[in-house]
Parts: sequence; C-alpha cells; structure tokens
Amino acid sequence: MKILDMLYEGKAKRIYATEDPNLLVMNYKDEATAFDGAKKGIIASKGIVNNRVSCLLFNLLEKHGVATHLVKQLDERNVLVRRMEMIPLEVVVRNVVAGSLAKRLGREEGQVLPVPVVELYYKSDELHDPMVNESHAQAFGWATKEQLTVMQQKALQVNQVLQPFFDSIGIILVDFKLEFGLADGEILLGDEISPDSCRLWDKETMDKLDKDRFRRDLGQEAEAYQEVVRRIEAALG
Repeated sequence: MKILDMLYEGKAKRIYATEDPNLLVMNYKDEATAFDGAKKGIIASKGIVNNRVSCLLFNLLEKHGVATHLVKQLDERNVLVRRMEMIPLEVVVRNVVAGSLAKRLGREEGQVLPVPVVELYYKSDELHDPMVNESHAQAFGWATKEQLTVMQQKALQVNQVLQPFFDSIGIILVDFKLEFGLADGEILLGDEISPDSCRLWDKETMDKLDKDRFRRDLGQEAEAYQEVVRRIEAALG
C-alpha cells in the first residue's frame, strides 16, 4: 500500500492518503500535549505503544461485535484504516469520578459510579472541546438523534467489553474517550483507544498508568505506558 500526501496532522497522529480512496494510513507520534496544547512534551515510544494498544483493543472489540475503522496494523507506528466522515463529537464514558467530572461537581476522585456516565463534547480546539448535550448536537447539525443513540449505545457496549477486560489484567478503567465516523452510511468506532484517551489505574497501588502522569507532572510516563501494553499483550497478544 503506497502512502501518498499527508491530509492532516493533529496533536498525536498524522493522517495520509493512499492509492485507495477508501483507505487511509494513520501514523502515531511521540508528542504529548495537555490543556489544549498549552503543555507539550515527548513521551518515549508513546506512538508505538498507542498503536499497539489500540490495535489489540480494536481487534478485541471487533470480536464482540463493535465495528471499527481498523483494517490492519502496518508496522510499529502505522495502521491502515477506513476513510470516514468524522462526527465532530467525543463520547466520554466514566466509571469512576476523576478529572473534569470531579472538578465540575466537587467530588473526590476515586468514587465508583453506580452506573456509567456518558458525556458528549464538541470537538473544537479553539473552544477547548466544550461539553454539550444531544439538543446541541442536533440543533447544530453535528449528529442526528438516531446517530447519537447509536454512538451512545456503542460507547456503552465498548465499556461492557473493556471494563471487565482491564479488570482481568489488574487495571481499573476509570474513563475513556471515543470518536465515531461514517463509512458507507455505517457508524464506525474510529481514532484510538490508548493510555492517551483512557484513564487507567493500577488496581492494587492506584498508580496512574495513563496521560495523567504527563498532565500532572508525575513522571515515569513511558514506564506507565509500557506497563499497559505489557499487560494487554500478555492477555491478548
């Protein structure tokens, strides 16, 4: 598969065209950002880890009936994916109080939620990805009512698969962010699932094994990412 022009470069990935108009190559970078790009740095081999983790988890989800954009992993940093029209919303699923949820509602981090909380955010760096609701999404044409229902159902299905999986490898799936797109009228899970897009806590020590180590200047980011991929590969690889 010949890689052609770069179509887009984001904070964590680059997207390239291919000879097939329906397929793209997604390249994972080591750059790390936080607070809408105000904080920047490098996490050694982050792109390699995130690519591997995301491919393993997407394959697991496919086996449980969650359709994704993944076609195949090409190498350590590149993956072949289906071209999609991205829906400009992030779907966040929360199992434990942490991060912005704790700040907004004045709750202590670590409170286990009796049911998963699903939130929607409008993807806009300029507006700092504001939290929105279904009415906003429909009124501004970001997604239809039917699409929102499917996205939220798929997000909860992902949670039903990944929460017990992570528990089995000694990790608490605190929360995670998903993105979806349309390919031939079908809603597919896109982007990535990795320590960049999830909060992952060690069950025994409660150590953070995700990008919060970078956000909060905890150090040992690369070691935490490597520990996540090590446990996932031991279970799925």
